[in-house]
Amino acid sequence: MSRRHALLVLLVVAAFALSLSAGKLWIPPTAWFAGGRDGSILFELRLPRALLGLGIGAMLGLSGAVLQGYLRNPLADPAVVGVSSSAALGAVVAIVFGIAGSPVLLFVCAMAAAGIAMALLAALTWRRASSVQFILAGTVLASLAGALTAFVISIAPNPYAVAEVLDWLMGALTDRGMADVQIAFPFLLLGGGLLALTGRALDALALGEDTAQSLGVLLGRVQALVVVGTGLGVGACVAATGVVGFVGLIVPHVLRPWFGARPSALLLPSALGGAVLVLVADSLCRLAPGAGEVRLGVAMAMIGAPFFLWLLLRGRMTWS
Repeated sequence: MSRRHALLVLLVVAAFALSLSAGKLWIPPTAWFAGGRDGSILFELRLPRALLGLGIGAMLGLSGAVLQGYLRNPLADPAVVGVSSSAALGAVVAIVFGIAGSPVLLFVCAMAAAGIAMALLAALTWRRASSVQFILAGTVLASLAGALTAFVISIAPNPYAVAEVLDWLMGALTDRGMADVQIAFPFLLLGGGLLALTGRALDALALGEDTAQSLGVLLGRVQALVVVGTGLGVGACVAATGVVGFVGLIVPHVLRPWFGARPSALLLPSALGGAVLVLVADSLCRLAPGAGEVRLGVAMAMIGAPFFLWLLLRGRMTWS
């Protein structure tokens, strides 16, 4: 492990510690094992939240790096495959029609919709293991899921359900417990493991699909790993916290100058960097002034939109 990798690991540890301490009530490390009120807050509220932030950030960062390598497009994001939009649709349907009586049922409905999206994506790209076909199919799914989500919200019989949907769509780690961690982490680990297997193939794909095939890369296998890994991992992220965007776009861009443009070399750093970004952003959400806290999805959009604008302006300067 290089010094830069070690630095990222230390940043993850520091961000995790910050997530345990930060909030309207600051709990310093010296009081973590003191028991009483602080101990209850730490172990019942903040520890599950920090674990989810760690896992979700790592998954979103890793999936962003994989998709940018697979599609050979530095602007690719997990949302491009339509899985996150589909998972959000499943959760919205569950909330609006009263199916989600518990967080477990909400998670099941969101993951079921993500699974349907994975199946449709596989069907649309079957026998055409092309990145262009993949992008087109993902765009179709994302557009359809977004339209259906808006339709379900518009016909909602209960205004309180609409308010709950809008609050959930903003994305947050608020009020998550260890039950949410236990449900989400198996999917996050399995999805991340499948995406990690694509590293060497992504390096070959950087030379072009024809060249990769001549080097023995099975494009269908790579596409299947990307579809299933992203579906399981990103679907679990959305099911657990709602929609949190821009992590998969920002992190690989920030780390590429430090770890190089080779896709496989960027996978582990992107996972670590994604964890740091989400943990720090969530801690800042809790430290925002006011009685409540800023939603994580809103905070990431406030970070991601200027970053995307910076990429656009930098690109225009390069093109000119």
